[in-house]
Amino acid sequence: MPLSPPLSGASAAPRYRDLLRTPEFTPLFLAGSAQVAGQTVAGLGLATLVFRATGSPLLSALAMFGPSLAQLLGATTLLSAADRLPPRTALTVVAVVFAAGTAVQAVPGLPLGAAFGLLAVLGVVGSLGGGVRLGLLGEIVPRERYLLGRAVMNMAVGLCQIAGFAAGGVLLTVLSPRGTLLAGAALYLLAALLHRFGLTARPPRATGRPSPAETWRTNARLLADRPRRLLYLALWVPNGLIVGCEALFVAYAPDRAGLLFACGAVGMLAGDTVIGRFVPERLRARLAAPLQFLLAAPYLLFALGTGLPPTVAAAAVAVSAVGYGASLLYQERLLARVPEESSGHALGLHGSGMLACQGLAAALAGGLAQLTSPATAMALLAAASLAVTAALTAGLSSAAPRSPRTARRRTA
Repeated sequence: MPLSPPLSGASAAPRYRDLLRTPEFTPLFLAGSAQVAGQTVAGLGLATLVFRATGSPLLSALAMFGPSLAQLLGATTLLSAADRLPPRTALTVVAVVFAAGTAVQAVPGLPLGAAFGLLAVLGVVGSLGGGVRLGLLGEIVPRERYLLGRAVMNMAVGLCQIAGFAAGGVLLTVLSPRGTLLAGAALYLLAALLHRFGLTARPPRATGRPSPAETWRTNARLLADRPRRLLYLALWVPNGLIVGCEALFVAYAPDRAGLLFACGAVGMLAGDTVIGRFVPERLRARLAAPLQFLLAAPYLLFALGTGLPPTVAAAAVAVSAVGYGASLLYQERLLARVPEESSGHALGLHGSGMLACQGLAAALAGGLAQLTSPATAMALLAAASLAVTAALTAGLSSAAPRSPRTARRRTA
Protein backbone atom coordinates (compact mmCIF):
# COMPACT_ATOMS: atom_id res chain seq x y z
CA MET A 1 0.00 0.00 0.00
CA PRO A 2 1.95 3.02 -1.21
CA LEU A 3 0.72 5.42 1.39
CA SER A 4 2.57 7.27 4.09
CA PRO A 5 1.12 9.08 7.10
CA PRO A 6 -1.25 11.97 6.41
CA LEU A 7 0.61 14.95 5.03
CA SER A 8 1.34 17.58 7.64
CA GLY A 9 0.36 20.29 5.19
CA ALA A 10 -3.21 19.06 4.80
CA SER A 11 -5.67 21.83 5.52
CA ALA A 12 -8.23 19.63 7.21
CA ALA A 13 -8.61 16.11 8.45
CA PRO A 14 -10.18 13.76 5.90
CA ARG A 15 -13.82 12.93 6.56
CA TYR A 16 -15.89 9.77 6.13
CA ARG A 17 -17.98 11.26 3.35
CA ASP A 18 -14.85 12.26 1.45
CA LEU A 19 -13.66 8.69 1.68
CA LEU A 20 -16.96 7.20 0.57
CA ARG A 21 -16.98 9.51 -2.45
CA THR A 22 -13.65 8.05 -3.59
CA PRO A 23 -14.31 5.94 -6.71
CA GLU A 24 -14.28 2.18 -6.05
CA PHE A 25 -13.81 2.49 -2.29
CA THR A 26 -17.45 1.61 -1.59
CA PRO A 27 -17.52 -1.67 -3.57
CA LEU A 28 -14.18 -2.70 -2.08
CA PHE A 29 -15.54 -1.86 1.37
CA LEU A 30 -18.78 -3.79 0.81
CA ALA A 31 -17.01 -6.82 -0.65
CA GLY A 32 -14.58 -6.94 2.25
CA SER A 33 -17.49 -6.63 4.68
CA ALA A 34 -19.32 -9.54 3.04
CA GLN A 35 -16.18 -11.66 3.20
CA VAL A 36 -15.62 -10.91 6.91
CA ALA A 37 -19.26 -11.71 7.66
CA GLY A 38 -18.92 -14.98 5.76
CA GLN A 39 -15.76 -15.89 7.67
CA THR A 40 -17.44 -15.08 10.99
CA VAL A 41 -20.61 -17.06 10.33
CA ALA A 42 -18.79 -20.04 8.80
CA GLY A 43 -16.13 -20.09 11.53
CA LEU A 44 -18.72 -20.16 14.31
CA GLY A 45 -20.66 -22.88 12.52
CA LEU A 46 -17.62 -25.12 11.99
CA ALA A 47 -16.25 -24.58 15.50
CA THR A 48 -19.63 -25.54 16.98
CA LEU A 49 -19.89 -28.57 14.71
CA VAL A 50 -16.43 -29.78 15.72
CA PHE A 51 -16.97 -29.13 19.44
CA ARG A 52 -20.26 -31.04 19.43
CA ALA A 53 -18.60 -33.95 17.66
CA THR A 54 -15.39 -34.11 19.71
CA GLY A 55 -15.81 -32.08 22.91
CA SER A 56 -12.23 -30.86 22.35
CA PRO A 57 -11.31 -27.20 23.10
CA LEU A 58 -8.18 -27.62 20.97
CA LEU A 59 -10.03 -28.88 17.87
CA SER A 60 -12.82 -26.30 18.19
CA ALA A 61 -10.24 -23.50 18.48
CA LEU A 62 -8.40 -24.82 15.42
CA ALA A 63 -11.67 -25.14 13.51
CA MET A 64 -12.30 -21.42 13.97
CA PHE A 65 -8.76 -20.08 13.65
CA GLY A 66 -6.91 -22.94 11.97
CA PRO A 67 -6.85 -21.34 8.50
CA SER A 68 -4.62 -18.68 10.02
CA LEU A 69 -1.88 -21.28 10.49
CA ALA A 70 -1.81 -21.96 6.77
CA GLN A 71 -1.20 -18.26 6.16
CA LEU A 72 2.42 -18.96 7.08
CA LEU A 73 2.77 -21.26 4.06
CA GLY A 74 1.17 -18.69 1.80
CA ALA A 75 3.40 -15.93 3.16
CA THR A 76 6.49 -17.89 2.15
CA THR A 77 5.31 -19.02 -1.29
CA LEU A 78 2.53 -16.87 -2.79
CA LEU A 79 3.01 -13.28 -1.64
CA SER A 80 5.08 -12.19 -4.64
CA ALA A 81 1.87 -12.62 -6.65
CA ALA A 82 0.07 -9.95 -4.60
CA ASP A 83 1.59 -7.16 -6.70
CA ARG A 84 1.83 -9.20 -9.93
CA LEU A 85 -1.81 -10.21 -10.54
CA PRO A 86 -4.73 -8.10 -11.80
CA PRO A 87 -6.44 -7.14 -8.52
CA ARG A 88 -10.07 -7.55 -9.59
CA THR A 89 -9.55 -11.02 -11.02
CA ALA A 90 -7.49 -12.19 -8.07
CA LEU A 91 -10.01 -11.00 -5.46
CA THR A 92 -12.93 -12.52 -7.35
CA VAL A 93 -11.24 -15.91 -7.67
CA VAL A 94 -10.22 -15.95 -3.99
CA ALA A 95 -13.81 -15.27 -2.88
CA VAL A 96 -15.17 -18.02 -5.16
CA VAL A 97 -12.66 -20.51 -3.75
CA PHE A 98 -13.75 -19.63 -0.20
CA ALA A 99 -17.42 -20.02 -1.14
CA ALA A 100 -16.83 -23.47 -2.66
CA GLY A 101 -14.61 -24.69 0.17
CA THR A 102 -17.05 -23.56 2.86
CA ALA A 103 -19.96 -25.24 1.05
CA VAL A 104 -18.04 -28.52 0.91
CA GLN A 105 -17.42 -28.34 4.67
CA ALA A 106 -21.20 -28.43 5.15
CA VAL A 107 -21.53 -31.81 3.41
CA PRO A 108 -22.93 -34.39 5.90
CA GLY A 109 -20.50 -37.14 6.81
CA LEU A 110 -17.41 -35.21 5.69
CA PRO A 111 -14.47 -36.67 7.63
CA LEU A 112 -12.89 -34.38 10.20
CA GLY A 113 -9.53 -34.68 8.49
CA ALA A 114 -11.00 -33.53 5.18
CA ALA A 115 -12.63 -30.53 6.87
CA PHE A 116 -9.31 -29.47 8.36
CA GLY A 117 -7.56 -30.09 5.05
CA LEU A 118 -9.96 -27.67 3.40
CA LEU A 119 -9.23 -25.14 6.14
CA ALA A 120 -5.54 -25.36 5.28
CA VAL A 121 -6.18 -24.78 1.58
CA LEU A 122 -8.39 -21.78 2.31
CA GLY A 123 -5.76 -20.34 4.62
CA VAL A 124 -3.09 -20.50 1.92
CA VAL A 125 -5.40 -18.86 -0.63
CA GLY A 126 -6.40 -16.22 1.92
CA SER A 127 -2.79 -15.10 2.36
CA LEU A 128 -2.75 -13.99 -1.27
CA GLY A 129 -6.15 -12.29 -1.08
CA GLY A 130 -5.12 -10.13 1.87
CA GLY A 131 -2.08 -8.72 0.08
CA VAL A 132 -4.04 -8.01 -3.10
CA ARG A 133 -6.84 -6.26 -1.20
CA LEU A 134 -4.58 -4.03 0.88
CA GLY A 135 -2.46 -3.15 -2.12
CA LEU A 136 -5.58 -2.20 -4.09
CA LEU A 137 -6.79 -0.01 -1.23
CA GLY A 138 -3.53 1.89 -1.57
CA GLU A 139 -4.26 2.55 -5.23
CA ILE A 140 -7.84 3.65 -4.59
CA VAL A 141 -7.42 5.89 -1.53
CA PRO A 142 -5.37 9.11 -1.75
CA ARG A 143 -2.29 9.33 0.44
CA GLU A 144 -3.73 11.79 2.96
CA ARG A 145 -6.78 9.56 3.55
CA TYR A 146 -4.95 6.29 4.19
CA LEU A 147 -5.29 6.08 7.98
CA LEU A 148 -8.99 6.91 7.81
CA GLY A 149 -9.53 4.43 4.97
CA ARG A 150 -7.77 1.64 6.84
CA ALA A 151 -9.71 2.51 9.99
CA VAL A 152 -13.01 2.31 8.11
CA MET A 153 -12.05 -1.10 6.74
CA ASN A 154 -11.24 -2.23 10.29
CA MET A 155 -14.50 -0.78 11.54
CA ALA A 156 -16.28 -2.85 8.92
CA VAL A 157 -14.59 -5.92 10.39
CA GLY A 158 -15.96 -5.01 13.82
CA LEU A 159 -19.48 -4.34 12.56
CA CYS A 160 -19.57 -7.46 10.43
CA GLN A 161 -18.28 -9.58 13.28
CA ILE A 162 -21.00 -8.19 15.55
CA ALA A 163 -23.63 -8.94 12.94
CA GLY A 164 -21.98 -12.22 11.94
CA PHE A 165 -21.76 -13.66 15.42
CA ALA A 166 -25.29 -12.50 16.24
CA ALA A 167 -26.61 -13.98 13.00
CA GLY A 168 -24.49 -17.09 13.51
CA GLY A 169 -26.01 -17.64 16.93
CA VAL A 170 -29.49 -17.37 15.46
CA LEU A 171 -28.63 -19.63 12.54
CA LEU A 172 -27.21 -22.28 14.86
CA THR A 173 -30.53 -22.31 16.70
CA VAL A 174 -32.87 -22.04 13.71
CA LEU A 175 -30.92 -24.16 11.26
CA SER A 176 -27.84 -26.16 12.31
CA PRO A 177 -24.05 -25.83 12.18
CA ARG A 178 -24.16 -27.10 8.58
CA GLY A 179 -26.84 -24.58 7.65
CA THR A 180 -24.68 -21.88 9.21
CA LEU A 181 -21.76 -22.98 7.04
CA LEU A 182 -23.92 -22.68 3.91
CA ALA A 183 -24.92 -19.15 4.94
CA GLY A 184 -21.22 -18.31 5.19
CA ALA A 185 -20.64 -19.73 1.71
CA ALA A 186 -23.42 -17.51 0.34
CA LEU A 187 -21.75 -14.43 1.85
CA TYR A 188 -18.46 -15.37 0.20
CA LEU A 189 -20.27 -15.65 -3.13
CA LEU A 190 -21.76 -12.18 -2.60
CA ALA A 191 -18.22 -10.86 -2.03
CA ALA A 192 -17.11 -12.41 -5.33
CA LEU A 193 -19.93 -10.68 -7.20
CA LEU A 194 -19.13 -7.32 -5.60
CA HIS A 195 -15.49 -7.65 -6.58
CA ARG A 196 -16.28 -8.65 -10.15
CA PHE A 197 -18.92 -6.04 -10.92
CA GLY A 198 -17.96 -3.22 -8.51
CA LEU A 199 -14.25 -2.85 -9.31
CA THR A 200 -12.61 -1.81 -12.56
CA ALA A 201 -9.94 -3.86 -14.27
CA ARG A 202 -6.46 -2.69 -13.28
CA PRO A 203 -3.04 -3.93 -14.33
CA PRO A 204 -0.70 -5.51 -11.77
CA ARG A 205 1.34 -3.06 -9.67
CA ALA A 206 4.64 -4.81 -10.44
CA THR A 207 6.12 -6.67 -13.38
CA GLY A 208 7.78 -10.04 -13.45
CA ARG A 209 6.65 -13.56 -12.70
CA PRO A 210 5.58 -14.45 -9.18
CA SER A 211 7.47 -17.33 -7.62
CA PRO A 212 8.37 -18.74 -4.20
CA ALA A 213 11.96 -17.57 -4.75
CA GLU A 214 10.85 -13.99 -5.38
CA THR A 215 8.59 -14.21 -2.32
CA TRP A 216 11.55 -15.26 -0.18
CA ARG A 217 13.79 -12.50 -1.57
CA THR A 218 11.24 -9.76 -0.92
CA ASN A 219 10.45 -11.11 2.54
CA ALA A 220 14.16 -11.07 3.34
CA ARG A 221 14.51 -7.46 2.16
CA LEU A 222 11.50 -6.34 4.18
CA LEU A 223 12.71 -8.05 7.36
CA ALA A 224 16.36 -6.97 6.99
CA ASP A 225 15.58 -3.48 8.32
CA ARG A 226 15.55 -3.69 12.15
CA PRO A 227 12.85 -1.04 12.84
CA ARG A 228 10.64 -2.63 10.18
CA ARG A 229 11.27 -6.07 11.70
CA LEU A 230 10.24 -4.80 15.14
CA LEU A 231 7.08 -3.30 13.65
CA TYR A 232 6.17 -6.65 12.13
CA LEU A 233 6.68 -8.38 15.49
CA ALA A 234 4.53 -5.77 17.23
CA LEU A 235 1.80 -6.30 14.64
CA TRP A 236 1.98 -10.09 14.90
CA VAL A 237 2.72 -11.37 18.39
CA PRO A 238 0.87 -9.41 21.12
CA ASN A 239 -2.38 -9.36 19.11
CA GLY A 240 -2.01 -13.00 18.11
CA LEU A 241 -1.79 -14.11 21.72
CA ILE A 242 -5.02 -12.28 22.55
CA VAL A 243 -6.76 -13.87 19.58
CA GLY A 244 -5.67 -17.14 21.19
CA CYS A 245 -7.75 -16.10 24.20
CA GLU A 246 -10.72 -15.46 21.92
CA ALA A 247 -10.30 -18.89 20.36
CA LEU A 248 -11.33 -20.37 23.72
CA PHE A 249 -14.66 -18.55 23.97
CA VAL A 250 -16.59 -21.60 22.70
CA ALA A 251 -14.90 -23.89 25.23
CA TYR A 252 -15.08 -21.29 28.05
CA ALA A 253 -18.79 -20.51 27.66
CA PRO A 254 -20.52 -22.53 24.91
CA ASP A 255 -23.85 -20.82 25.53
CA ARG A 256 -22.37 -17.30 25.57
CA ALA A 257 -19.58 -17.55 23.01
CA GLY A 258 -21.45 -15.49 20.41
CA LEU A 259 -22.02 -12.72 22.99
CA LEU A 260 -18.34 -12.64 23.94
CA PHE A 261 -17.28 -12.46 20.30
CA ALA A 262 -19.78 -9.65 19.70
CA CYS A 263 -18.47 -7.72 22.73
CA GLY A 264 -14.97 -8.01 21.32
CA ALA A 265 -16.16 -6.70 17.98
CA VAL A 266 -17.84 -3.71 19.68
CA GLY A 267 -14.62 -2.84 21.48
CA MET A 268 -12.55 -3.14 18.32
CA LEU A 269 -15.02 -0.92 16.45
CA ALA A 270 -14.78 1.73 19.17
CA GLY A 271 -10.98 1.68 19.16
CA ASP A 272 -10.68 1.92 15.38
CA THR A 273 -13.23 4.74 15.25
CA VAL A 274 -11.35 6.86 17.78
CA ILE A 275 -7.87 6.16 16.39
CA GLY A 276 -8.83 6.57 12.75
CA ARG A 277 -10.91 9.75 13.05
CA PHE A 278 -10.14 11.66 16.24
CA VAL A 279 -6.56 11.09 17.44
CA PRO A 280 -4.25 13.87 16.17
CA GLU A 281 -1.04 12.93 14.41
CA ARG A 282 1.19 14.26 17.20
CA LEU A 283 -0.24 11.72 19.68
CA ARG A 284 -0.16 8.61 17.52
CA ALA A 285 3.41 7.51 18.20
CA ARG A 286 2.77 7.59 21.95
CA LEU A 287 -0.46 5.59 21.95
CA ALA A 288 0.52 2.33 20.25
CA ALA A 289 2.21 0.60 23.21
CA PRO A 290 -0.40 1.68 25.81
CA LEU A 291 -3.14 0.36 23.56
CA GLN A 292 -1.42 -3.03 23.32
CA PHE A 293 -1.09 -3.14 27.11
CA LEU A 294 -4.83 -2.43 27.29
CA LEU A 295 -5.42 -5.26 24.81
CA ALA A 296 -3.97 -7.86 27.17
CA ALA A 297 -4.54 -6.61 30.72
CA PRO A 298 -8.33 -7.29 31.05
CA TYR A 299 -7.83 -10.99 30.28
CA LEU A 300 -5.87 -11.38 33.52
CA LEU A 301 -9.29 -11.32 35.22
CA PHE A 302 -10.00 -14.73 33.73
CA ALA A 303 -7.52 -16.15 36.26
CA LEU A 304 -10.58 -16.15 38.56
CA GLY A 305 -12.02 -18.95 36.43
CA THR A 306 -15.66 -19.76 37.00
CA GLY A 307 -15.77 -17.13 39.74
CA LEU A 308 -15.75 -14.36 37.13
CA PRO A 309 -19.33 -13.03 36.65
CA PRO A 310 -20.57 -13.23 33.05
CA THR A 311 -21.12 -9.46 32.85
CA VAL A 312 -17.56 -8.80 34.00
CA ALA A 313 -16.22 -11.28 31.44
CA ALA A 314 -18.14 -9.55 28.65
CA ALA A 315 -16.98 -6.11 29.77
CA ALA A 316 -13.35 -7.29 29.97
CA VAL A 317 -13.51 -8.61 26.41
CA ALA A 318 -15.01 -5.34 25.13
CA VAL A 319 -12.46 -3.12 26.90
CA SER A 320 -9.59 -5.31 25.75
CA ALA A 321 -10.59 -5.12 22.09
CA VAL A 322 -10.22 -1.33 22.08
CA GLY A 323 -6.50 -2.08 22.15
CA TYR A 324 -6.62 -3.56 18.65
CA GLY A 325 -6.48 0.08 17.48
CA ALA A 326 -2.72 -0.10 18.02
CA SER A 327 -2.48 -2.05 14.76
CA LEU A 328 -3.56 1.02 12.77
CA LEU A 329 -0.73 3.04 14.28
CA TYR A 330 1.88 0.38 13.63
CA GLN A 331 0.64 -0.11 10.06
CA GLU A 332 1.02 3.60 9.45
CA ARG A 333 4.65 3.41 10.60
CA LEU A 334 5.26 0.35 8.47
CA LEU A 335 3.93 2.01 5.33
CA ALA A 336 6.38 4.87 5.78
CA ARG A 337 9.21 2.35 5.46
CA VAL A 338 8.25 0.37 2.33
CA PRO A 339 8.51 1.30 -1.37
CA GLU A 340 5.34 1.60 -3.43
CA GLU A 341 6.12 -1.28 -5.77
CA SER A 342 6.33 -3.68 -2.80
CA SER A 343 3.34 -2.31 -0.88
CA GLY A 344 0.98 -5.23 -1.54
CA HIS A 345 3.67 -7.74 -0.63
CA ALA A 346 4.65 -5.82 2.52
CA LEU A 347 1.07 -5.57 3.75
CA GLY A 348 0.36 -9.13 2.71
CA LEU A 349 3.32 -10.20 4.85
CA HIS A 350 1.85 -8.24 7.74
CA GLY A 351 -1.57 -9.83 7.27
CA SER A 352 -0.30 -13.36 6.75
CA GLY A 353 2.15 -13.16 9.64
CA MET A 354 -0.54 -11.77 11.90
CA LEU A 355 -2.99 -14.52 10.99
CA ALA A 356 -0.31 -17.20 11.30
CA CYS A 357 0.48 -15.97 14.81
CA GLN A 358 -3.23 -16.02 15.58
CA GLY A 359 -3.46 -19.62 14.40
CA LEU A 360 -0.41 -20.65 16.42
CA ALA A 361 -1.80 -18.87 19.46
CA ALA A 362 -5.16 -20.63 18.99
CA ALA A 363 -3.36 -23.98 18.92
CA LEU A 364 -1.33 -23.02 22.00
CA ALA A 365 -4.47 -21.83 23.75
CA GLY A 366 -6.29 -25.07 23.00
CA GLY A 367 -3.35 -27.13 24.27
CA LEU A 368 -3.11 -25.10 27.50
CA ALA A 369 -6.86 -25.39 28.00
CA GLN A 370 -6.62 -29.17 27.64
CA LEU A 371 -3.96 -29.25 30.39
CA THR A 372 -5.52 -26.63 32.69
CA SER A 373 -8.82 -24.91 31.85
CA PRO A 374 -9.98 -22.39 29.24
CA ALA A 375 -10.00 -19.55 31.78
CA THR A 376 -6.50 -20.32 33.06
CA ALA A 377 -5.15 -20.57 29.51
CA MET A 378 -6.63 -17.16 28.66
CA ALA A 379 -4.94 -15.55 31.65
CA LEU A 380 -1.58 -17.14 30.77
CA LEU A 381 -1.75 -15.91 27.18
CA ALA A 382 -2.62 -12.40 28.39
CA ALA A 383 0.43 -12.38 30.65
CA ALA A 384 2.60 -13.49 27.73
CA SER A 385 1.17 -10.71 25.52
CA LEU A 386 2.00 -8.11 28.18
CA ALA A 387 5.56 -9.41 28.42
CA VAL A 388 6.10 -9.28 24.65
CA THR A 389 4.72 -5.73 24.41
CA ALA A 390 7.01 -4.60 27.21
CA ALA A 391 10.03 -6.18 25.50
CA LEU A 392 9.27 -4.52 22.15
CA THR A 393 8.41 -1.03 23.40
CA ALA A 394 11.97 0.26 23.78
CA GLY A 395 13.09 -0.96 20.36
CA LEU A 396 10.02 0.43 18.62
CA SER A 397 11.03 3.99 19.48
CA SER A 398 13.63 3.71 16.70
CA ALA A 399 10.87 2.86 14.22
CA ALA A 400 9.07 6.18 14.59
CA PRO A 401 7.61 7.47 11.31
CA ARG A 402 9.69 9.88 9.28
CA SER A 403 8.61 12.64 6.96
CA PRO A 404 6.71 11.52 3.84
CA ARG A 405 9.51 12.78 1.57
CA THR A 406 12.11 10.64 3.37
CA ALA A 407 9.76 7.68 3.39
CA ARG A 408 9.26 7.88 -0.37
CA ARG A 409 13.01 7.89 -1.00
CA ARG A 410 13.63 4.76 1.03
CA THR A 411 13.90 1.46 -0.79
CA ALA A 412 13.44 -2.02 0.54
